[in-house]
Amino acid sequence: MSRKLVELLYKEKLLTQSQYQDAEAIFKSNGDAIRQFIEKKVLSEQKLLLFLNQKFSLQSINLAKFEVKPEVVVTISADLARKAQAIPIQMSRGILVVAIPDPTQIAFLDDIRFATKMNVEAVLTTFTAFDAAFLKYYSGTQNLGRALEQFKKDSQTPKGGKEEQIQQIEQFQVHDVNNAAGDDAPVISVVNSVLTEAIRRGASDIHVEPYERDFRVRIRVDGTLIDVTHIPMEMKRAVVARFKIMGRMDIAESRVPQDGRIKIKLGNKEVDFRVNTLPTLFGEKVVLRILSKGNLQLDLRTLGFEDRQLEIFRNGIAQPNGMVLVTGPTGSGKTTTLYSALMELNQVSDNLSTVEDPVEYNLEGINQVQVNKDVGLTFAAVLRALLRQDPDTVLVGEIRDFETGEVAVQAALTGHLVLSTLHTNDTVSTITRMVNMGIEPFLVTASVNTIVAQRLLRTLCQHCKQPTKIPADKMESLGINKFAANAKFYGPKGCKECNNTGYKGRVAIYEVLEYFSELKEMTLAGRTAIEIKRTAVEQYGLQTLRVSALKKAVEGRTSVDEAVSMTAEQ
Repeated sequence: MSRKLVELLYKEKLLTQSQYQDAEAIFKSNGDAIRQFIEKKVLSEQKLLLFLNQKFSLQSINLAKFEVKPEVVVTISADLARKAQAIPIQMSRGILVVAIPDPTQIAFLDDIRFATKMNVEAVLTTFTAFDAAFLKYYSGTQNLGRALEQFKKDSQTPKGGKEEQIQQIEQFQVHDVNNAAGDDAPVISVVNSVLTEAIRRGASDIHVEPYERDFRVRIRVDGTLIDVTHIPMEMKRAVVARFKIMGRMDIAESRVPQDGRIKIKLGNKEVDFRVNTLPTLFGEKVVLRILSKGNLQLDLRTLGFEDRQLEIFRNGIAQPNGMVLVTGPTGSGKTTTLYSALMELNQVSDNLSTVEDPVEYNLEGINQVQVNKDVGLTFAAVLRALLRQDPDTVLVGEIRDFETGEVAVQAALTGHLVLSTLHTNDTVSTITRMVNMGIEPFLVTASVNTIVAQRLLRTLCQHCKQPTKIPADKMESLGINKFAANAKFYGPKGCKECNNTGYKGRVAIYEVLEYFSELKEMTLAGRTAIEIKRTAVEQYGLQTLRVSALKKAVEGRTSVDEAVSMTAEQ
């Protein structure tokens, strides 16, 4: 805590008597007064940096634009960096340069000198930049320094070449990361740190990427990839092998892509990961999709549907037969929407079955089948088999080709409700896509009853969002004036709660089309998707994705820029 700095600022009359008393109250509750004052704009961070620069005659840097090499990061442990409030940024000829936000804590640099056996020089940075850098370089690397040291030691033993090290990892089959520490095999410690950090930060995916001179780890949080850590090159092959072993994949095969699944125990819960490896120019890239059932909200009322949209969708899934299609790009939440629909339909009186590739979550009371192309178990083959299992509702993970589409249509026409997904940009283009697959237009119009297109928008951080003005001409061009002429808009700022992105969490937006008879007649007459959509908007009140997104901005849940960037102009 920066008690000395508060006293200095009070002495120099940069804090008032009242603010000083507020700081004392914050310290008594184990809070950090300086960081809270900066967040609440009691203190200007740039003015504070200028004052400290002049007071202590230290050079200042923009740490946010500074990239620290992995071998420099590991010179100081995460615990020591947190205690000393120092980030190592450069190392040369026995001198270690560290960035600090609070020079009144400079006595802690002696601990760094003792631990590193190097001379230490300090430069100034802002508190916000320091916190972001600490999160970037240490959150996923708390055990990395000790793990690397142990790895090098093991590889130098008479028997311990890297090949033997990789083989020894195979012995570890228990994926319990509750006690992930440097006491374990170093590679296991590093991999466990990556997995637990991704879960802690609410990531959806992990990217482990090899390059010619770098081996980095990124995670996708709220749809955006962020840098977490850089693993030393010496550990590249062993780390990839560890991921493949955990996913029950072939570690001897590195020439072709492989798929696997990992289940780990973290605390009292279990988390599944879907794993894929891909050969690249400088080694195998590993991507993991985090399938945490605790984050799965299977309730249609909480997904983001507006009242009228939810009514149309529920009417669609309440039909005894026909097709309900959900469209959107990868990662747009289609599976969550369909699973939520299944859970609403999940009654003892109904037989519900799914065919998926892969099965992402286990749903109680629903028969789920995993596609296996190696043995001929394709979407179409499983769907044909399911139709002989007396189903009421069938979920087809994705309609990818004519064969799957044809069987799905036949199922919808023979008294079954079929739920499925396609990769199209909006609702109306889904019809065009099915016709282009080779399915006859009259079969499409006879089977499809409801189509949903969706996207995920980042929501503004509620701790730091700030009012923003939208120019009148932009309001006019976006059509916001038609439904919210006097709305108050907000934009992102960035704080420690949202990792300085300005956004935290995501919300779904929807375009829900009830496939009316007139629209079906237009399809049979060969009218274009543009004409059909214009009719749906003008005559049936279809709310497009762009309008749905802008309404979320009007509600203050996201920014206008985010709404525009995630939706196409209609």
